[in-house]
Amino acid sequence: MPNRLAHETSPYLLQHADNPVDWWPWSADAFEEARKSGKPVLLSVGYSSCHWCHVMAHESFEDQETADYLNAHFVSVKVDREERPDVDAVYMEAVQAATGQGGWPMTVFLTPDAEPFYFGTYFPPAPRQGSPSFRQVLEGVHSAWTDRRDEVAEVAEKIVRDLAGREIAFGDTQVPGEEDLAGALLGLTRDYDAGHGGFGGAPKFPPSMAIEFLLRHHARTGAEGALQMAADTCERMARGGIYDQLAGGFARYSVDREWVVPHFEKMLYDNALLCRVYAHLWRSTGSDLGRRVALETADFMVRELRTNEGGFASALDADSDDGTGKHVEGAYYVWTPAQLREVLGEQDAELAADYFGVTQEGTFEEGASVLQLPQSEGVFDAERIASIRARLLEARGERPAPGRDDKVVAAWNGLAVAALAETGAYFDRPDLIEAALGAADLLVRLHLDEHARLARTSKDGRVGANAGVLEDYADVSEGFLALASVTGEGVWLEFAGFLLDHVLVQFTDEESGTLYDTAADAEKLIRRPQDPTDNATPSGWSAAAGALLSYAAQTGAEPHRAAAERALGVVKALGPRAPRFIGWGLATAEALLDGPREVAVVGPVDDPATKELHRAALLATAPGAVVAVGAPDSDELPLLAERLLVSGEPTAYVCRNFTCDAPTTDVDRLREALGR
Repeated sequence: MPNRLAHETSPYLLQHADNPVDWWPWSADAFEEARKSGKPVLLSVGYSSCHWCHVMAHESFEDQETADYLNAHFVSVKVDREERPDVDAVYMEAVQAATGQGGWPMTVFLTPDAEPFYFGTYFPPAPRQGSPSFRQVLEGVHSAWTDRRDEVAEVAEKIVRDLAGREIAFGDTQVPGEEDLAGALLGLTRDYDAGHGGFGGAPKFPPSMAIEFLLRHHARTGAEGALQMAADTCERMARGGIYDQLAGGFARYSVDREWVVPHFEKMLYDNALLCRVYAHLWRSTGSDLGRRVALETADFMVRELRTNEGGFASALDADSDDGTGKHVEGAYYVWTPAQLREVLGEQDAELAADYFGVTQEGTFEEGASVLQLPQSEGVFDAERIASIRARLLEARGERPAPGRDDKVVAAWNGLAVAALAETGAYFDRPDLIEAALGAADLLVRLHLDEHARLARTSKDGRVGANAGVLEDYADVSEGFLALASVTGEGVWLEFAGFLLDHVLVQFTDEESGTLYDTAADAEKLIRRPQDPTDNATPSGWSAAAGALLSYAAQTGAEPHRAAAERALGVVKALGPRAPRFIGWGLATAEALLDGPREVAVVGPVDDPATKELHRAALLATAPGAVVAVGAPDSDELPLLAERLLVSGEPTAYVCRNFTCDAPTTDVDRLREALGR
């Protein structure tokens, strides 16, 4: 019989709806039940494409004996971290503070007042490598709760006090300057893996936001080392197993430092961020690889993640059926030499093995290999390789596909809108701009209420119950601002303004300018989450700073620029010390130092000269430049006000820090004005 999760919209919660565990969703009712029954709460947090979440579910939550014990002694609460990033953030901070590490699944035991007292991540069904079994943990917690409850209460109170004392020191109230950004570049150089690209060792994550900073820093200062790190990292990732060499799109991370073996789930946010990164790499360098990967990644998102409603699904699973009914990580993606021969025949299989790095011993498990492009040199027959790739892709399509998490997350859709709008504009792909418009339209129709408040998620056209957090407001604004620049449609700038006004009122501390991850009137947790560091996505804090700065450049809105500058104070504090974890903040600081530049292109919208000037403006490498395009008498966008044609011809105006260049009708002069 299904439990209480059967009516939820989250695919992750629905995966647990048939567990014998009597799960509750996160709700006041669950904690009321704990108070009434005198039981502690087991909080289990994960997400639908998380491999170890599936493992623990199969081993423990689907086990009747374990479920009976849980149902007798605990109130069990299941949370999708992607739906409730606020709940996840608060308890993950506690887990990391207590154990020095975190991850998913996250397992936390709480009092009925939601105060945590014992923590962990994955627990095995039997003791393993010094880790107790899940049953041992449950019995230990039950024993402590029953026999030493006063002690448990003291521990919980102390943890909550300690968390409250971890309020972020805002750092400098000044904006970051040249010296701070040079210090951040030096820090990244120290962490750079010159042999394989990227930063640090294994596991290695795509450093999308740090690359954006490096590209902008090079554009502003000419620092060749910054461009080299960005370009080499992009090439290494695109040649590695982390990139799907047959269908495009990136996996979550690489388990090794060489980018060979990925953790196979594909997340919307990674692909949106990386699509934009590779498009910007092409914009900076003309890189063929940048163009190819940007377009393949955009096509992957539209082909495999777009939902029937026009939004973008959250993720594809790491695991899939290996053909025997057993769910195995990576089964959909890996190849053995025998499988190549079966699809391609002897000669082409030999070529494919050489080209894609498929070996007899394998680079993954059980003799299988993850496809890479290890050969940076050598000549291959392009037509033959294209034929091989097409046949392998067709054969792979016959395999059982990984599951898809169809949940539409506002923030990640905002990132996808920005990436698809820009990629479509750069490479003359109006279909990609249409896809961006479709997702933006869904966000407005379904996620935005009459007070311009955002809902975090939707699924199958049904809006979720959870309120948007700061990253939702910031990233959706970012997407709308990119659309305004690409399409010249002022409505997207208006919608961004509505959202950013909420950021100023609901998410910003009036006195310090500090930003919080949840709105002032959101559900009260044991503390109000607040994190300026970028992790898998830009933090709400740095994303808000970026969107506020762009909006101010488009509109001249002083409160929004002042809020962006206040928010960037934390970049001055953290940039030189931890540049890998505040890349988007550093990229925004580059835009602030450069102005950012404001470009208005006026002319008849169908005039080829207008289109050429608009394209030159969009392809500007000047960090964070904003673009407005429209007819001379248009009131669509504030930057177009009182801009006249010169000699009756389409004209571009470039302004920066309250100073404007002479208007120009010459595309080359415009490009020059928007260069370094």
